[in-house]
Amino acid sequence: MSALQFGMVLFPDLTHLDLAGPFEVFGRVPGATVRAVAATRDPVRSDTGLAWLPDLTFDEAPAFDVICVPGGPGVNPAMEDDALLDWLRRQASGARFVTSVCTGSLVLGAAGLLRGYRATTHWMSHPLLAHFGAIPVAERVVVDRDRITGGGVTAGIDFGLTVAAELAGEAAAKQIQLMLEYDPAPPFDAGSPARAEPATVAAVQAGAAPYFSRRQAIVVRAASRLGLPAADA
Repeated sequence: MSALQFGMVLFPDLTHLDLAGPFEVFGRVPGATVRAVAATRDPVRSDTGLAWLPDLTFDEAPAFDVICVPGGPGVNPAMEDDALLDWLRRQASGARFVTSVCTGSLVLGAAGLLRGYRATTHWMSHPLLAHFGAIPVAERVVVDRDRITGGGVTAGIDFGLTVAAELAGEAAAKQIQLMLEYDPAPPFDAGSPARAEPATVAAVQAGAAPYFSRRQAIVVRAASRLGLPAADA
């Protein structure tokens, strides 16, 4: 197998597990090189304080086989970062797969890269995908041609294994899963709004309300810049 180049996008206030999960999987794909890419080589701090050290700047980056965009609160300014969006468009033109985890799909949408594609994202932002001409799908991982999107934060490992299977085959992906001993058994059945208690769902929504309100406004602006009509959300 020829060498595979993975580009993991960094921006301030990303959710680090969105990248850490798939990074761990991608780094075990035979022949893979995984690089963290950001606007500068300065450390990039996640929304919970963990700092990532970029390997390359956007200007230094080669053409990647796979581009992966994480989510997090930093998605809000990222959706209006013209330099980042332009870079994603250039990379997408030659990539084998253009991908995201969690609300990273909104950044792909703001770059115009999900129009007409089935896609998923974190449950709270799911309705916002339609503004970008995407087709929202309530699944943990969605594959549509050369676009692969993962749902909420912890879907990153499932997403990573899906991408690994596409590139290296199911047998290789299963071996990676076993090496990681990825055999989830959560202590609570509260990982989905469909199963969590209503009080839990309401508390999470209330806590996220301030930045989610700003996110809705940014999504509408970003979609308008792409010339897309307003969507119900």
